[in-house]
Amino acid sequence: MTDNIAKWDFFDLVLEGPSAGNPYLDVSLEAVFSQGTRSVRVPGFYDGDGRYIVRFMPDAEGEWSYKTKSATAALDGKSGSVTAIAAAKDVHGPVVVKDQFHFAYADGTRYLPFGTTCYAWTHQPLALQAETLKTLEAAGFNKLRMGVFPKDYPFNTNEPLHSVFLEGPDGKPDFDRPSPVAFRHFEQQVGKLRDMGIEADVIMFHPYDRWGYADMSADQDYRYVAYLAARLAAYRNVWWALANEYDFLLDTKPMEQWDRFFQILEENDPYGRLKSIHNGDVRKNYDHSKPWVSHVCIQNWDVKRTSDWRDDYGKPVINDEPEYEGNIWPSWGNITAQELVHRFWTTTMRGGYAGHGETYAHPEDIIWWAKGGKLYGQAWQRLKYLREVLEQDATNGLTPIGKSTDFPWSRVSGATDGDVRYIYFGEHQPVEWGSGLPMEPGDYDVEVIDTWNMTVSKAEIIDAIVPHPTRHGEVVRGGKPLAAFSVKLPGKPYLAIRCRKKG
Repeated sequence: MTDNIAKWDFFDLVLEGPSAGNPYLDVSLEAVFSQGTRSVRVPGFYDGDGRYIVRFMPDAEGEWSYKTKSATAALDGKSGSVTAIAAAKDVHGPVVVKDQFHFAYADGTRYLPFGTTCYAWTHQPLALQAETLKTLEAAGFNKLRMGVFPKDYPFNTNEPLHSVFLEGPDGKPDFDRPSPVAFRHFEQQVGKLRDMGIEADVIMFHPYDRWGYADMSADQDYRYVAYLAARLAAYRNVWWALANEYDFLLDTKPMEQWDRFFQILEENDPYGRLKSIHNGDVRKNYDHSKPWVSHVCIQNWDVKRTSDWRDDYGKPVINDEPEYEGNIWPSWGNITAQELVHRFWTTTMRGGYAGHGETYAHPEDIIWWAKGGKLYGQAWQRLKYLREVLEQDATNGLTPIGKSTDFPWSRVSGATDGDVRYIYFGEHQPVEWGSGLPMEPGDYDVEVIDTWNMTVSKAEIIDAIVPHPTRHGEVVRGGKPLAAFSVKLPGKPYLAIRCRKKG
């Protein structure tokens, strides 16, 4: 009998095997899925109670045959086939890097990441998790940073819903026995995000811990990373984030160990999911130029450096933590909504992507950034609007105008995408602007975007200007050659110009 599964969904090959001893340590299992001359090795995993699973995501339609391999006779040599049918109409496949600095789904549809952070949402009471999913349905985010492990940190000290590992005889977590109940729940929530069109940026390690997860041995860490790959890689919406603030763990997990984690993923994730790692100290970025890193993931409040990071690493840049909108006492968690929106616009106009987080004090410490729940701030609506604005014209991805060291781009931000050009003024409030707008004669739609009030109005063109022949940054009015636009502006901050060539 042949099973049918849609392309980019997954097929679970479920086998019965030994439950005695510790199958997590003692039993190995993999299967090779083949189609024509192509073969894909897929590792299996133990799911408790003598149940073993090999989870496979077909990326091409047609019949795939499989055969298992194991030193355990009950699991070895099992064969069969699965047929991949067409993907659902609204399913575009996993996200991949596209055009060096940007992203797209596997079918070529452009993907612009607009993410948020709920580190420990899957460890909260089920009613709160349901409320988080309901909030996400309306919020407009298409990526969520989320940790496998619970967190012990200010505003986040409650006991988790499940222990990630089973309890040993001493009452402590046994790091050689993953809890099937905990992982089933985690992957169920990843699946709900997938069905909502939200990428799950899965954080493997972090330093904020009282259960001992941060202090597992190197061998336990390696097995855990391989186990995650076997369980989760077939979810098309999974991204791998090796750590939140990896550099705060370097005393127990030296740099060569982080490199090894990347390599284990490459060995055990047959689909090559996106892989990154997140710094704590803004002075200590990981070397994202290493070949196993798909994109730059950082935290840094100085978002005007975005184009520099693109130049440094030659990869897509996601600043997942340019600080959070909120009012809690740590400085990283109390910027205004308007400031966070400003940092998003600056980041995108400099060719990168940014991440949202919300940290408003709550009497029960139900803060979005940690536990999910409800959004109380004002940034998310404006970020949803920014996403809608950019997706209207998305073609190749935004390319910055000029160098960050050049005038005026050291202060304002500009970018092009195909025939569309944006200039974002941020904290600046000119009454007239011409730099960076098209230099060729033509017919253009020029609009002024109010990024806070979420409005678009037709721009008033004043006259033609040209750059001054000798004085950099100045212009000469009424010039004929290389005529450019001069646009009248209302003289208030947080405005942008959008210029589209007609026809």
